[in-house]
Amino acid sequence: MLFLVKRLTNIMRPTIKDVAKAANVSIATVSLVIHNNERISTKTRKKVLRAIKELNYHPSRSARGLVSHQTGNIGFIITEERFLRTEPFYTRVFLGAEFEAREKDYYVLLATIDSSFKEGDPLPRFILERNFDGIIIAGKVPTTFIDSLLKYKRPIVLIDFIPPDGGYPNVLINNIKGGMLATEHLINAGHKNIAFIGGEISHPSIMERLRGYNLALEKANIRNGDGLIVTNDEYLSRQNGYKSAGRLFNNRKDVTAIFASNNATAVGVMQYIKDNGYKIPDDVSLVGFDDVEADLLIDPPLTTIRVPKVEMGTEAVRLLLDILNNKSNSTKSTVVQVELIIRESTRAIKK
Repeated sequence: MLFLVKRLTNIMRPTIKDVAKAANVSIATVSLVIHNNERISTKTRKKVLRAIKELNYHPSRSARGLVSHQTGNIGFIITEERFLRTEPFYTRVFLGAEFEAREKDYYVLLATIDSSFKEGDPLPRFILERNFDGIIIAGKVPTTFIDSLLKYKRPIVLIDFIPPDGGYPNVLINNIKGGMLATEHLINAGHKNIAFIGGEISHPSIMERLRGYNLALEKANIRNGDGLIVTNDEYLSRQNGYKSAGRLFNNRKDVTAIFASNNATAVGVMQYIKDNGYKIPDDVSLVGFDDVEADLLIDPPLTTIRVPKVEMGTEAVRLLLDILNNKSNSTKSTVVQVELIIRESTRAIKK
């Protein structure tokens, strides 16, 4: 009996054809209205929307793709290394993308690639089968991977990464502002010997955070002495933070505050400080960058720059769907704002 009820419900469910007939327009016009295409006049749009409401029609993915020939799938690509080691940052970004895609009746297909991807390396299967409408790339990837996507002629949106040749829509972090906020907080607390620790220094985001650090020092007329900037091109990680802190303290025993370029790095720095008999914040104040839930569990809880990670994923999907629905080749960038979250890893000292 239940099967029969379900079957009858499906039979009686209005279709896109029913909407087109009720509104006295073509199926193509209904599909364009569903996609919010700007080519449709206000009068026609209202007529179609009225028919949709009266029929209680809910467009299926197949109906949406009837005219547009879209698959309803969005690819979400991240390197294996970043997916495995980057803490919850990109997990939250992915969730934001998935939430927004689901709201718009799209599926997100997650795949990882090798961080050393070379021309000729295998691509994710859904790409090879052209079973996607567009791609979101989260974080830094080899440009060879981006180049390998061009032949598929699908829109690409990047998150937190600008390739050397640019030319792609982006969702970016206001890293310079974040670097300034972190450093100004330490300056306002009376610190002058403020160090910067950052891995992956060739990454545009890390370079911008370092720039924000330098700008804040210049603004306060603080001369940055030798040995206070410790960078390398290794992956941002706890291990790298620990090792970099060792380099810093071997050269500068007078450091009273550190700005770490991300939270994983900050955790490594914190562990080094504890292992070597120092206390946070009594001896050294520490600020991170990203803000993840685990920051509250660290002892002491970490002062950090909060990045709206879910919003980044949401904005990436919105950018991509705007390109798909309006058939544009936008290179628009969205910059998400950051904020300073003060916890217990920093303290004021006498000026």
